[in-house]
Amino acid sequence: MQLRYRFRLYPTAGQQQALARAFGCARVVFNDGLRARQEAHAAGLPYIKDTDLQKQVVTAAKRTEERAWLGEVSSVVLVQALADLHTGYRNFFASVTGKRKGPKVAPPRFQSRKDNRQAIRLTRNGFTLRPNGRLYVAKVGEIPVRWSRSLPSDPSSVTVVKDAAGRYFASFVVQTDPSEVLPEVTPEVGIDLGLTHFAVLSDGRKVSSPKFLRRAERKLRMAQQDLSRKAKGSSNRKKAVARVARLHARVADARRDHHHKLSTAIIRDNQAVYVEDLAVKGLARTRLAKSVHDSGWAQFTAMLEYKAARYGRVFGKVDRWLPSSQTCHVCMVVDGPKPLNVRTWTCGACRTTHDRDVNAARIVLAAGRAERQNACGGTVSPSA
Repeated sequence: MQLRYRFRLYPTAGQQQALARAFGCARVVFNDGLRARQEAHAAGLPYIKDTDLQKQVVTAAKRTEERAWLGEVSSVVLVQALADLHTGYRNFFASVTGKRKGPKVAPPRFQSRKDNRQAIRLTRNGFTLRPNGRLYVAKVGEIPVRWSRSLPSDPSSVTVVKDAAGRYFASFVVQTDPSEVLPEVTPEVGIDLGLTHFAVLSDGRKVSSPKFLRRAERKLRMAQQDLSRKAKGSSNRKKAVARVARLHARVADARRDHHHKLSTAIIRDNQAVYVEDLAVKGLARTRLAKSVHDSGWAQFTAMLEYKAARYGRVFGKVDRWLPSSQTCHVCMVVDGPKPLNVRTWTCGACRTTHDRDVNAARIVLAAGRAERQNACGGTVSPSA
């Protein structure tokens, strides 16, 4: 299984200039390749092959006076920029023809030098890990790395990223060891995600919602007000933009750290984990949009899924239309819809009193078990 390991980089001033040059060259090559294919399509010409496009916008362009400065950066950076363009087109074609599942994929778009996030990707012939613990990037130099953990294997590629807050990161792609599979345990758990409580587990545990964005709103409001008063194009405005970006980055880092710790604990303690397949995009269009985005359900669910695959656990999603808040987990009788302000209710059939969220988590667990036992893979009703 391939995973990404991200570490903080601390390049010197000269290395930052070299990285900025690499970011710019990769962006120009990407845009040149995209423009060449768009012009060929408009002229009714056949689709330009990947190798022909590389000869046109990289090899031949370096010999011209207008693009001679492309030779100042590693050729690996330029080739990988075109590889990203090829991947974008393949994903677009697969989405249009129906071969790719999920939401529709748009065609590649031009990259802007004003984008807050810049990145380059290098394969093994463009970087090395030095014995002194530094990352050597071709035509940039040895960049200090803050190693928070060790890599499970030698990386196959690295992506050097500069985020909106001005921080530099190295994202390594590594192959994980199959020996990381955890020993089997007995418990299984269903999870009901919400806003009042971030997660309610079928065993009765409730994880309060940290609300990282809500807690940082006052500082963000003041920083954004300060930004609005700065003249466009001024140095003070650039500093104010960076200040707002750092506050948002701090919120995102805290949320990601919380999701990692919680998902790891759940996967470690349970053999099977089931969650509801929520329509996060639809919920984000309601008046609860800010709270939904602040919770980060999609990121947390994705972490549960890949960690379950990594450590040999079972992960499953149940139908979002499952009446989990209306069904009694004791007798499986559907008691009818209930408004959101009703947090406890009593089943009309067996007279059992339920906590709304805990009961929903137990219904999710029952539905997940039933779906797992269904050999055909179709949707079935949860059994008692």
